[in-house]
Amino acid sequence: MTPLRNSIYILTIIGVFYACGSPDHSDAPTMHDALFQPPEIRSVMADVAGYQFKFPSKHKSVGRDFPMGWVPASFYTGVMAAYHATGDEIYLNAAIEWSEDNDWQPGPRPRHADDHAAGQTYLDIYAINSEPRMIEPIKATFDSLIAHPVVGREDWSWCDALFMAPPTLARLGAATGDKQYFDFLHDMYWDTADYLFDRQAGLWFRDQSYFYQRTTNDKQVYWSRGNGWVMAGIARLLPFLPEKDKKRDWYVQLLKTMATSIAPLQGDDGLWRSSLLDADEYPAPETSGSGFICFALMWGINNGYLDFETYLPIVAKAWIGLNGAIHDNGMIGWVQPIGEGPEKVTYDDTQAYGAGSFLLAGSELLIHAERLK
Repeated sequence: MTPLRNSIYILTIIGVFYACGSPDHSDAPTMHDALFQPPEIRSVMADVAGYQFKFPSKHKSVGRDFPMGWVPASFYTGVMAAYHATGDEIYLNAAIEWSEDNDWQPGPRPRHADDHAAGQTYLDIYAINSEPRMIEPIKATFDSLIAHPVVGREDWSWCDALFMAPPTLARLGAATGDKQYFDFLHDMYWDTADYLFDRQAGLWFRDQSYFYQRTTNDKQVYWSRGNGWVMAGIARLLPFLPEKDKKRDWYVQLLKTMATSIAPLQGDDGLWRSSLLDADEYPAPETSGSGFICFALMWGINNGYLDFETYLPIVAKAWIGLNGAIHDNGMIGWVQPIGEGPEKVTYDDTQAYGAGSFLLAGSELLIHAERLK
């Protein structure tokens, strides 16, 4: 953390924590606080992205980092969001280079949602450059799935999938004008929701193995990153659904329900714990889930779906917590390693998807801050 950022952080955190302790948030921080000013947001985003560009992920397992897997793909969703928020072509050029290196291909497993995540970046670039070769492979993949459908709870049987595939399908529907992609998205998504969403808790099980799992303190297990994946996925797909789409309000209501459930679970440091209901079992903060949650909440505020006065203090507190996890070299720490549920995490743990979630959150904060100028 630079001396300037450190001083801003110290001064701002006092006000934010004091304000967020006020039930009516009457003293809540505004976007006029230095940490939330556009130059500082741009600077910290550049630091985090710069580190990840310099030190890309090293894992070499199927679906992760070969090279269009979900880990780098999750990072590049944030890179393209940063481009749209800042207009800085460094982000766009990096995303194009990554996509060209991948030959615009999805992952090799046609039915696996993780291998569809790269399509989000390809379609975002296609919206700018409109070269058919950029989307032909991902389109062919989904055309094959639509021709041979399987219910959502089978192909999207884990909640992470709802970040990986649905935003890609929504973009493909918008890019082609073909309603079949939206219909397929809805059929898959809401079958998965009927399977994995706990309507009473307003939170998602990661997969069926968690239906009856309890923590060591006898709490139900809801994974912060898993729920962050879902919330961020909603914010990533809604901009591409037609305004008159018959299911649009369903996604909006789901975002509102999750926001209501997840906001009270925020830690005093602004971050959520790996196991949402049991901070005693996993007391360390976790930044990837927190980043996705912060992004989704800020996107909901920016687009008029979430109440400004209720959720902005939560977002501000989360943004300060996320900034506090950034190392001097731009690496974001406290990122839970690749896994399938809550696990331990340390300040030195990082992954590309953590940087991606930070860039997504920063992009929405920057959009809001720019509006106040």
